[in-house]
Amino acid sequence: MKKILVTRKLLQPNEERLKNLFEVKLNSNDELYSQKKLIELSEGCDGILSALTDKLDKDTINKLPKNIKIISNFAVGFGNIDIEAAKKINIAVTNTPEVLTDATAEIGILLILGACRRASEGIEAAKESNWKWSADYLIGKQLTGTRLGILGMGRIGKKIAKIAKSLGMVIHYHNRSKLSLDKEEGAIYHKELKSLLSVSDVLSVCCPASKETINLINKETLEYLPKGAVVTNVARGDIVDDEALIDALNRRKVYAVGLDVYKGEPNLNPGYLKHKSAFILPHLGSATKETRISMANLAIDNLEEFFKTGKCKNKVN
Repeated sequence: MKKILVTRKLLQPNEERLKNLFEVKLNSNDELYSQKKLIELSEGCDGILSALTDKLDKDTINKLPKNIKIISNFAVGFGNIDIEAAKKINIAVTNTPEVLTDATAEIGILLILGACRRASEGIEAAKESNWKWSADYLIGKQLTGTRLGILGMGRIGKKIAKIAKSLGMVIHYHNRSKLSLDKEEGAIYHKELKSLLSVSDVLSVCCPASKETINLINKETLEYLPKGAVVTNVARGDIVDDEALIDALNRRKVYAVGLDVYKGEPNLNPGYLKHKSAFILPHLGSATKETRISMANLAIDNLEEFFKTGKCKNKVN
């Protein structure tokens, strides 16, 4: 029976399934392992079921025991793992795509609504129980007829587009390639990023983090947006230059932001905390019971498939 190190505590149904399939080292206290401890605990194991909180850089990868053959990441992203370093020593890396589309898209819509309708300010006023109504009190931006620019029309981007369209928003998108007409469902394609941003009353960042997209939303590209645009990010924090976005908020170039992901999370840039117009969440994209169970099951499926066949359809390296 193969032995698996599980780096974070999973929901009970998933841990029970793991025990039935493998010999497992569970993390019952949900401790965030240091790189040194992770390496030590992986001794004698054949695979690792990791999470985004585990930083498996080149140095850590190269110090793993030689019998580690797979790292099954409990996430759709894998920016926490140096996949090229793993590939060089024949360690497969897998992820959990598709199963978190609906939950993440729901948060994407929540970010749009929260930022446009000044939810952060409204919550604070309600807590203080002393607001006074007036005709212009906490007036926000209505979504009906507003142009939504989607940066990255993958599974999550398409789901956000579908929901946003039902709310009366007009959908524009920029992607590596144009979608077929049936998949566009009326969305307007922009080949160039500048073209998309220039018509984005609301921008929803949905693209993967890569060498090409790191700091893609920066001082220069933010200037392409209409004045008073709203910027939301449900993808990865590395795509946005925080200082540039905070400066755009300060100058009112950007009306509000809705963020669920950050550089260096959970230590987000303190500049966001000073803004009433920042609607911020602690990376809740996949945080539903149904989705977390499905994600962990897919991570387990990846382990099972790999050890049975030597291959895995969700291998990313």
